[in-house]
Amino acid sequence: MGKNVLVVDDSRIMRNIVKNTFLQIKISCEFIEASDGHEALQKLLSNKIHLVLLDWNMPKLLGIDFLKKARSLEQYKNLPIIMVTSESAKYNVIDAIDAGATDYIIKPINEKIFFQKISQFF
Repeated sequence: MGKNVLVVDDSRIMRNIVKNTFLQIKISCEFIEASDGHEALQKLLSNKIHLVLLDWNMPKLLGIDFLKKARSLEQYKNLPIIMVTSESAKYNVIDAIDAGATDYIIKPINEKIFFQKISQFF
C-alpha cells in the first residue's frame, strides 16, 4: 500500500501539477486533496497521512495557520509538512520553518528540487 499524501492548494490546477510531478519522478502514492486549510485539517484528522504538501494563501484557513494547528497536536508533531507556495520572501520561509514546516518549495515547481525535498519520505 502506498503512502498517503495530502495536497492542499486552493487551485485545482496546482494540485494537479503537484500530482503530475509525483508521476514524472515515479513516486507512487495515494493523493488526498483539500482546497483550503480548514478542509485540510478535517482530512488530516480523518485519514492516515504520511506527507502534507501545503500552499500558503488559501481561503478559510491559511497554510501557515494549518501548519500551526497541526503542530499543536501531538500526533502530528513529526509529520512531514512541506510548504509549496509562491511566497518566496525570506521572512515567509523563516516564519514557516519557525512554525514547524519540514521544508519549503517555491512555485513554480522545479522537478529536480521537488524530488530532492520529498524523496526522503518515500
